[in-house]
Amino acid sequence: MTQQADNTQPFVQSARFVTIKLCATMTGLSPAAVEKRIERGHWVENKEWRRGRDGRIWIDTKGIEAWVLQATE
Repeated sequence: MTQQADNTQPFVQSARFVTIKLCATMTGLSPAAVEKRIERGHWVENKEWRRGRDGRIWIDTKGIEAWVLQATE
């Protein structure tokens, strides 16, 4: 998050890759529901999520968007 020059309002820029916790907040799912989608193979590695060098899971917001659109077509 960065501040505008006058420091009155914060400016938040979206990120393509987010943590499970932030994905849950953004989508209204619980963190456990996000993890279940990964565990059950509904969300595929390197498509809807990726593992970082440190082993942490990062959710690809563009991948999730494509997954939702595919499910509704």
